[in-house]
Amino acid sequence: MHIKFVRIDELYRTKGIVMEKITKLFVPLFMGIISLVSFANQIPLSPYSTNRLIVKLKKGETLSHFENVSRTQHLFEGVYVLYSKNINELEKELKAENIFEYIEHDYYHDTIKLEQPTNITKMLGEKKASNTQFNDPGIAKQWSFLDESQYGISVTKAYASRDAGEPQANIIVAVVDTGVDYNHQDLKNIMWTNEKEIAGNGIDDDGNGYIDDIHGINTLVRDNQGRATMNVMDGHSHGSHVSGIIAAEQNNGIGIAGVASHTKIMAIRTVPNDADELDVDVVEAFIYAAKNGAKIINCSFGKSVNEGGNAVHDAIDYIGKNYGVLVVVAAGNDTQNIDTILTYPASYDNDNLMVVASTQRRGGLSFFSNYGAKNVDLASPGSDIFSTIPNNSYANMSGTSMATPNAVGVAAEVLSHHPELGPVELKNHLMATVGPVPTFAGKMVAAGRIDLAKALK
Repeated sequence: MHIKFVRIDELYRTKGIVMEKITKLFVPLFMGIISLVSFANQIPLSPYSTNRLIVKLKKGETLSHFENVSRTQHLFEGVYVLYSKNINELEKELKAENIFEYIEHDYYHDTIKLEQPTNITKMLGEKKASNTQFNDPGIAKQWSFLDESQYGISVTKAYASRDAGEPQANIIVAVVDTGVDYNHQDLKNIMWTNEKEIAGNGIDDDGNGYIDDIHGINTLVRDNQGRATMNVMDGHSHGSHVSGIIAAEQNNGIGIAGVASHTKIMAIRTVPNDADELDVDVVEAFIYAAKNGAKIINCSFGKSVNEGGNAVHDAIDYIGKNYGVLVVVAAGNDTQNIDTILTYPASYDNDNLMVVASTQRRGGLSFFSNYGAKNVDLASPGSDIFSTIPNNSYANMSGTSMATPNAVGVAAEVLSHHPELGPVELKNHLMATVGPVPTFAGKMVAAGRIDLAKALK
């Protein structure tokens, strides 16, 4: 077959009507595309839940009956979630009353791609560990355990010296994430278990408002009464990886070792696989964790738009003051200054909030890590971190999501030796004992890398 190619300008010269028809066809199409782009730009960057609003009552006020409210959920103090089939009408109804400090939509966080595992390994029980303090064979891949001079956080050194003596308490750490593989060989023995709850009987045995919450709750899946459910199995791998960094069982002859030795992991599945969590779910996760004994919460998530955000900020304050909880959050992976380009919850001003940047194997900041002289507190290893993932496997991941649990592991180990420390005292102590890194000056409050050996001294 012979195909003849003809230039459009030649067609125009010979048959002027052709160009006219092309113009009539494509100009409206092009304008339509422009209109669609314009419309898309008007769509909120972070859409919100279409069936609930968050409100906070002014002091002394009580919640009235509102026509458009189908169900009410109390979160903490004067903060409630109001469910409705028509939140636009409900919002008008609420704004007509002068009893609220704020009325907020329940916004989603940014849809992002969570850190993905690389170099996946199945079993790690057949090789002898080279580390004298740990018999876990994967320890050779845990460069963060090295001393400060080798750009680690001195985990091996801390356990070798035992300067702080034996731990005085077991610390519960809530991992608010994609869930945790609680059957993993390196995690099953360090999972927090609600001893007051009888597994599988369909009854809220301890009266805390949740049925069969054995290892935690799932705020992503709710029952017909709107209550969070109990399936906290990891639907991704992110939450399991975070949990292993913090507290994977030490010296069990398999896999890896966590930074902390006397820590239990409370699993709270609040982060979907696309990281698009809702504010209400985050707040409920924080309140549940605090009420059920968690003293540290690991938050390896965040968003760059804060459309209201008072409820999340207020919840962090509330659990700090009433339950003594330290909330540790990732600075984010956008290579930006979060003092000027804010990200949440990292850019909140809560005293009991500790924000963590990421370092890499050669000691500097990871190329992806956010920073901020005001809003980032300290740094911790986050590049190429080897840890647990579902199905008895192990893998590397990189991100401030990994730097955060390394810092949380240090915080939990220090708190296990000094359970009398409040969250602000603990945070200040960790910042005061970093291994100094001169190049971090102006990029975080405590210009250095968290260090377990120094913190325990």
